[in-house]
Amino acid sequence: MGVQGFVSFLENHPQIYRDVRFMKSRLLIDGANLIHLLYFDSNLDQNHGGEYAAFEELIEKFIAALRACEITPYVLLDGGSDHTDKKLETTTKRAEDRIQKAHRAAESGEKCHILPQLANLVLKQTLDRLNVPMATCYAEADQEIASLAREWQCPVLSNDSDFYIFDLPGGLLPISKFQWEGLMKRGSQSYIPCKGYNISSFCTLFDIQRQLLPTFAALAGNDYVKLQRMDSSISWGQYAPAGSRTSFRLEGLTCWLRNFKQPQEALEGALELMGGLTIKKKLKVQQSLAQGMEEYELPPSTLKRFFIHGTAPPFLAPEEVACLVPDWTRLRLTRGLLNTDILDVLLLQRRSLNFPVEHGNMPSAFLTSRPIRQVIYGLLLGKGTTLHVEERDREGLHLKYNSVQPTFKGLTKQLKLESLDKVDPSQRLQVLLESLRVTQASLSRLPTHLHLPVAATCYWFQRATPTPDMGLLKALVLNMGGALKQRTAVQNQHTDFELNVDVVHAFNQWQACLKDSIHLNQLLDLPLPEPCVAQLYEGTMVHQLVRTMRSGKKMRNFLKSDRASVKLYQNILSVIHEINAQSMASATSQKAQSSPRQRQPLGNLPTNLQQLFIVCDDEQDECERFSADKAEEDLRFDDELSLRTRYKAKERNNRCNKPELSRKQELRGLNFL
Repeated sequence: MGVQGFVSFLENHPQIYRDVRFMKSRLLIDGANLIHLLYFDSNLDQNHGGEYAAFEELIEKFIAALRACEITPYVLLDGGSDHTDKKLETTTKRAEDRIQKAHRAAESGEKCHILPQLANLVLKQTLDRLNVPMATCYAEADQEIASLAREWQCPVLSNDSDFYIFDLPGGLLPISKFQWEGLMKRGSQSYIPCKGYNISSFCTLFDIQRQLLPTFAALAGNDYVKLQRMDSSISWGQYAPAGSRTSFRLEGLTCWLRNFKQPQEALEGALELMGGLTIKKKLKVQQSLAQGMEEYELPPSTLKRFFIHGTAPPFLAPEEVACLVPDWTRLRLTRGLLNTDILDVLLLQRRSLNFPVEHGNMPSAFLTSRPIRQVIYGLLLGKGTTLHVEERDREGLHLKYNSVQPTFKGLTKQLKLESLDKVDPSQRLQVLLESLRVTQASLSRLPTHLHLPVAATCYWFQRATPTPDMGLLKALVLNMGGALKQRTAVQNQHTDFELNVDVVHAFNQWQACLKDSIHLNQLLDLPLPEPCVAQLYEGTMVHQLVRTMRSGKKMRNFLKSDRASVKLYQNILSVIHEINAQSMASATSQKAQSSPRQRQPLGNLPTNLQQLFIVCDDEQDECERFSADKAEEDLRFDDELSLRTRYKAKERNNRCNKPELSRKQELRGLNFL
């Protein structure tokens, strides 16, 4: 929700806040606000796809600061859209604005507050690892946060203007005034200096009744009420006192409300100000205002039992709607183990995609990973030829609605969502591997934590448009394989280089493939281990790697100096080349089988053509040999492997007689690429 301009309005009245030394308390945290505070206020790069390791470190420091002050955090996150779709207009407008901002950021390089694609996953994974109580709501989190805060009588940490309207016994701690990095001491006790707000302060300052605050929010206009569009005849500014330095609209509205004691009186007075409305329009305005005010009526908390007993909260919707969400999914949704976009698919048959920093001339990065999402839609919606999901994506700089058909192929045709959690693990793994077009045998040569990201990378390498060059692949593999130094080790490198929109687009496609692969893996109950996203991609580093490789410079300043990293890099590349070769061979075989010319017996062909169709007895070994050779070729470095033949005998002698020298020479492989 949100009352437009309300927080800025209060900034002109600093006396409304009180100084707080916050410690020894529960704290309910608005997760959406937290992620923006930590990412955007910490000067992390926004335009190269995300600084996830640095973001993870910030989350760790934030939680450590709370615990040092004996503060127990509870983080609540937004879920899917409301099943009534009452915010569709607002979310559509925000999506259109984000497309424009994302394009502007890509074109100019300015920071436009575009959250990287995987930031929410990093937040959830880090909070889970730190054992921070966390819940993802079925819909928007504001009411759930306020209800629980009222029952626990603890404060809320947020910047959302609606928390200035809710009647919260513990009050609000505006997140922008929460100085968590500046811990202070009172005796032996640490505390966080911050500001506190309570609606009593607002009502005292502006001399209005506290029960009128929801009326104020509705008349001011929030995400549910667009009063100015319904009727533009009300000018609240005319009621503002002369010489007012603040927002005339909100200042005037508070002055006007002083004349009323009860909400109904104020609503009737507002309708009179609107002049000669038709009966139909008057009814519409009344319904809209009533709905806007109802959003601030707090029901009993549905998450209290979840935090205390670990039970799934009830799905508060009519039975014909609630029955669309299987029981087994509800606890996993609340725990953040399932992507809440599945609720939009189940309830609304719609999916709203996000828009990373990307030039408007480029196609949407999500087109590459659409087939993965189609498998997800097939698992969620089941069989049916008329079913489709409306994906809200972009085309150029415009929002577009695409009708996407679910995929019902192979094993997915036999699976039902209601019993998906009981399906044999081997079948769930088969669905995932077939969707990503990889084999378990190929992945088995890698550490298990890399199975899913490597599979997603293989998928991206085969389907991305345009086809990624080897420099892009190597940069990703170096990052995910842990061969790069920490960000701080190269932070003095030149990082304000101009964005290469082609490279940005390629890595956006990779992140989309990884994210959708993770979501499919979650829906299938993790047949592959979920990777730690923060370790897989560091935006500015990866972009610098590509830039450095393309300029012909050496990579020594970026890379670790251990053989294990080089070996892992080599293995990952080998697996990717192997899977790519298998995919190409499979496509060629299918094409050959479908061609009438090649259905004749081999005996009818000339001898030299028969030889082309001889299949190696051990095709797997042959494929692995090819892949290893290809990876070794990719690892060749210009200066080290250009030595002339006359030095080879000397090198062999040195390896035999001087093992330490041999080891150092192997480590020179860090000059590769």
